[in-house]
Amino acid sequence: MGLTDHTGGTRMDPGEGGQPAPTTSQLALLPLRLFLGVTFAYAGIDKLTDPDFPASMSDLLHSIPNAAAPWLLDLALTNPEAFGYAIAFGELAVGIGALTGLLMRLVAFGGLLISLSFWLTISWDVGPYYYSQDVPYLMAWVPLLIAGAQIYSLDAVICKRRRRSGRRLYG
Repeated sequence: MGLTDHTGGTRMDPGEGGQPAPTTSQLALLPLRLFLGVTFAYAGIDKLTDPDFPASMSDLLHSIPNAAAPWLLDLALTNPEAFGYAIAFGELAVGIGALTGLLMRLVAFGGLLISLSFWLTISWDVGPYYYSQDVPYLMAWVPLLIAGAQIYSLDAVICKRRRRSGRRLYG
């Protein structure tokens, strides 16, 4: 494993051929990214393989009693099947993006929007608010939105290649 200095930066680890070792802070978000990736990919696949999907979307949307964003429900009710497919493919795309770490900040923003829309509609009536399953997912995307996927990701590979040519992917 790599060595870190007192500032949290990396030092060369002689056991790894002189490559910088990942820092603890870089590794800290990896389990969260993988968990969210698997969860969202599974949710999308689960919807798409359900024999009652997307016909069940209309009943689900009509069963929501009190939403904080009723306009969002109204929008979804204009075409529940299309909305269902948009959510399912959105979850699948976010899940695959998180697992691969490709365009992670954009993926995190998409996951945050999906979680926010669920919280403001489906689980808004759950009380107290901290019983809602969507609030932790919403908050879990925030650190990934801020930090991106710095290691073990396609973003890291792209950054490394761009660094060699003098271009940067982020900041």
